[in-house]
Amino acid sequence: MAAVTLGKEPITVEQFVAVARHGARVEFDATYVDRVRKSRALVERFLAENRLVYGVTTGFGDNVTEVIDPADAEQLQRNIVRSHAVSVGEPLPTEIVRAIALMELVGLGEGYSGIRVETLELIRRMLNAGVTPHVPGEGSVGYLAPEAHMALVLLGEGRATYDGQLLSGAEALARIGEQPTRLACKEGLSLTNGTHSVTAIAVLAAHDADVAATTADIAASLSVQALKGTVRAYDARLQARKRHPEQTAVAENLRRLTASSAISEAFLDHRLQDSLSLRAVPQIHGGAKRALAQAREVIVEELHSVGDNPVIHPEGEDGVALSGANCDSTYVGIQADTMVNAMTVLAKVSERRTDRMVNSNFSELPPFLVRRQPGLNSGYMIAQYTAAALTMELRGMAVPASADTITTSANQEDAVSNGYLAALKAYRAAHKLAYVIAIELMCATQALDLLAPLTPSPAAEALRTRIRETVPTVDEDRVFHTDIEHIAELVRSGEALRVVEGVVGPLHR
Repeated sequence: MAAVTLGKEPITVEQFVAVARHGARVEFDATYVDRVRKSRALVERFLAENRLVYGVTTGFGDNVTEVIDPADAEQLQRNIVRSHAVSVGEPLPTEIVRAIALMELVGLGEGYSGIRVETLELIRRMLNAGVTPHVPGEGSVGYLAPEAHMALVLLGEGRATYDGQLLSGAEALARIGEQPTRLACKEGLSLTNGTHSVTAIAVLAAHDADVAATTADIAASLSVQALKGTVRAYDARLQARKRHPEQTAVAENLRRLTASSAISEAFLDHRLQDSLSLRAVPQIHGGAKRALAQAREVIVEELHSVGDNPVIHPEGEDGVALSGANCDSTYVGIQADTMVNAMTVLAKVSERRTDRMVNSNFSELPPFLVRRQPGLNSGYMIAQYTAAALTMELRGMAVPASADTITTSANQEDAVSNGYLAALKAYRAAHKLAYVIAIELMCATQALDLLAPLTPSPAAEALRTRIRETVPTVDEDRVFHTDIEHIAELVRSGEALRVVEGVVGPLHR
């Protein structure tokens, strides 16, 4: 999609990804602008009347009782941004920074934060022009520091990337014809506070996990054919005895994906029952998909929520600043941890199928799937090591971050969500899972070649043909790194899924 308009309709996950990852433009409609301006008018009224409002006429953090002179309101916001820009380490990927900027536009544009439309317009124009703040990616318990690095660029400070160059914030703005802004009251707080970064990262992770989980069904369908597994385990009558709709859906996917397979027909009764990594795919994948679906539901709820504090709530001709904890990201943190767990389950069973394919004692195929001179050629022996290592890394990541806490802000924030770490882990877990699935697809494609002249299902054949465009059949050893990267990109981009769905129609997600 070329553009996404914020205003009347809630943004979808697909629209969100289109902006963050694929560069779709962001526009505001009149509804968006109107509600932002109305909210801003309330904040200016609060300041003019010197009402006691957290982060507007009082200090920030544990200094909530320290009243600020209205003349210092602008300085307070600038100080908030500068003092909070303390994250460290390697910068966040461009798509994550874009996602956070978009989440700021979505959340702050709901009309309950009191930010100026001019500030949101500057963020929008930066996003559309491709100015990406340089944001160190480590050191957040749930918000504040990464967002502050982004807000610095609005002031002409910090650093940003434009057209492949890392520039000062002022120079990056100048390159696109913009001037630094001066933050008005409440704006520094709104730009650093809230669930923006956690939710943005989690939305990308949820999207990627969804694509990977459905592609895992496809990989399993190739593997069950490659390993001469019986498709009787996916019988609809058997699945009906369990009350889990995801299990039924995965089994139906597998039946469609293996339909008209000469291999499956030839080996229908090859074994009475297969190993669990083959016959329990509906149960294992189904359980993981249930968790991912529930996580996505909660993350979308947060995507459409207001995570600021305080919330500027209109009441008739006036309004009130409601201080609370909508900035807490526990909801998203718990679900991000759940996603990591679910993706680890998908990886562990994928790796087991890969192991069976490279082990001639189980596969009944040449050792490590190499055609010529096993022993001289290692084939896919070490590719399985990679899948095993990635799976162990995922197991380590599956320890929940949201259960942890360290007190901050002089005990004012005595329980933090740690949602930022949870969301980052989910984002990275999806990346690792794509590699594990890619290795399974690589091995299954080779195994299907070795089973010729028996042919796989039309769905498997279409994907095998697509993979063979860039990954040739293995007759002897070569560098397999590039092959894995090619197939992993087919997984992550959704291309593998599109190829198969072009044959069998939309699969159950």
